[in-house]
Amino acid sequence: MDNKVYKNKYSIGDYLKFIIPSLLGILLLMFPFKHEGKTTILVAFLAGKLTSSLEDVLPTIILGFISFTGIVTVIYKIFKPTIIKENKFLKGIFDVSLPWVISRLIGLAIVIMVYFKMGPEWIWSDDTGGLILYDLILGLFAIFLFAGFLLPFLTDFGLLEFVGALLTPVMRPIFNLPGRSSIDCIASWVGDGTIGVALTNKQYEEGYYTNKEASIIATTFSAVSITFCLVVLGQVGLAHLFGPYYLTVAIAGIVAAIIMPKIPPLSKKPNTYYGNVKKDMGEEVPEGFTNPQWGLQLAVERAKKSCSIKGFVSNGTKSVLDLWLGVLPVIMAFGTMALIIAEFTPIFEWLGMPFIPILKLLRVPDAVEASKTIMVGFSDMFLPSVIGASIPSEMTRFIVAALSVTQLVYLSEAGAVILGTKMDITPLDLFLIYIERTLITLPVIAIAAHIIF
Repeated sequence: MDNKVYKNKYSIGDYLKFIIPSLLGILLLMFPFKHEGKTTILVAFLAGKLTSSLEDVLPTIILGFISFTGIVTVIYKIFKPTIIKENKFLKGIFDVSLPWVISRLIGLAIVIMVYFKMGPEWIWSDDTGGLILYDLILGLFAIFLFAGFLLPFLTDFGLLEFVGALLTPVMRPIFNLPGRSSIDCIASWVGDGTIGVALTNKQYEEGYYTNKEASIIATTFSAVSITFCLVVLGQVGLAHLFGPYYLTVAIAGIVAAIIMPKIPPLSKKPNTYYGNVKKDMGEEVPEGFTNPQWGLQLAVERAKKSCSIKGFVSNGTKSVLDLWLGVLPVIMAFGTMALIIAEFTPIFEWLGMPFIPILKLLRVPDAVEASKTIMVGFSDMFLPSVIGASIPSEMTRFIVAALSVTQLVYLSEAGAVILGTKMDITPLDLFLIYIERTLITLPVIAIAAHIIF
């Protein structure tokens, strides 16, 4: 039997089916541009415009979605209505385990208290629940809307197949990941970490990544955007050092990405596919093909099979509803609880104390003050730079700013989004990953800081 793969001949139209939507996806989700002095991407720009135009009604809409999720989840758990039970999409959203039922109900309780300013002020204040509802989720609501409909331009028309064939020889040996995962990283790097997580989860649900691969990509490759790095560095008064700062962040991130998959909890994640459905990514380049030739053939074949306009709209709507209904309650619950702990208890300060000897060993000035910023980043990535802005030493402020963006899995956004996906990652996993990323990247950042200063 002849198993040889032959080079197919394609028309100009076939190539354009791959090229035009893929270029559109790059322009919408990955191409940075300047607007009013700030670097952004089109999807973030559109999300910002929508958020500002609907600012007065969005909190009410979000209250409705989180309430609907909480109530319908409980109804399904008790009564198992047929309309949900026999619908794969609805069942996937509302048929969740008991811990997630509880987290959705906590999210429901918190959003009601924040919206109506009920109960203790420490729950609904502008530094805790108010920050999550009126700042974070307001922006994420619009980003999820555009990302749900625009991500298919990156995923469904061959771009991942083409890039995957080109970069698998690099990504597999170094990170033990498919080449297509590089797109997730770039989308995060120029745009937003949540876009990278959403893209990773979509690929996992469709059978392109195993649970282990998706978990690794979401927690090590969903990098912080360049824009946010500028904001953090500006907060500590070191914006003039952006070049060496971002180089330090990139090197520390690569070191973490090489080591993290080889140690628990990521190394212990099962290499199983979601729903036991595996898609062939075409990583093995057949005889007679170069990597670019094989990638192009895979890309054109994928584009030819891409869904119709009706399917495109239907899948986009499902993706958006999945994010709105499944992820928003989790962010409301975990984000608010993390900020309450950070604002009103000394727990994160206590957790930072074991890092004092490490900071002193690395000869970091103001080690005690720096230690107070290390664990607070687990609740929100911006808090370390806010607390660290008052530290006298420029070197220490540099280290705090760099560390806060390499820790990645903070609960007020990226971490909570990861918890709300179909990936098998628990809050304990995230906490351990956060500590490991800190221990791995801190020495790299400290060495760089000693060179720079």
